[in-house]
Amino acid sequence: MTETAGTPIAVRRRAEGLVFLALFALTIPAANWLIGNVGTVCVPNGPCLIPVAPGLTAPSGVLMIGIALVLRDLVQRRLGAWVSLFAIAAGTTLSAWLAPANIVLASAAAFLVSELADFAVYTPLQRRRFLLAVIASSLVGLVVDSAIFLHLAFNSLEYLPGQIVGKAWMVLAAIPVAAWLRDRDARLGLAPA
Repeated sequence: MTETAGTPIAVRRRAEGLVFLALFALTIPAANWLIGNVGTVCVPNGPCLIPVAPGLTAPSGVLMIGIALVLRDLVQRRLGAWVSLFAIAAGTTLSAWLAPANIVLASAAAFLVSELADFAVYTPLQRRRFLLAVIASSLVGLVVDSAIFLHLAFNSLEYLPGQIVGKAWMVLAAIPVAAWLRDRDARLGLAPA
């Protein structure tokens, strides 16, 4: 099947891309809400924490950030690099707008830099090795996000291992979906945007 505007494949690509974009946007308020409201322990003037491995905790927003990195890749796969870059810019603004006052800079800076790092790794790899691109870009993005956020928000890297593990769990959970999408795209002749 060839893909031209208005064909069922083009319509499907756009519809799926818009769903991925909406989900990507929703991860931002969800992460900001989780970090201040959900956890097994909420540190006074600090984050709410969740266990991510035995003896390891992380701020609860990690759940959404790990997924956001993969969703950004899927937005780019369906809607293209320019839409993905626009989503990063809009997400940075949304992150700053929704974050609690004490973590506005940390939230916006971590989001912007980590998503751009994800973009930089994903873009050259995605056409030939989609799953490798998703995994590698997400790993780079989650480390960058964790280090920047923790340093700027709490002036401490105490939760860095937990942040990395928590986000990695979410990336791992998304890999089967990415593999399914890759295989389905191949069957339908849906090339990356």
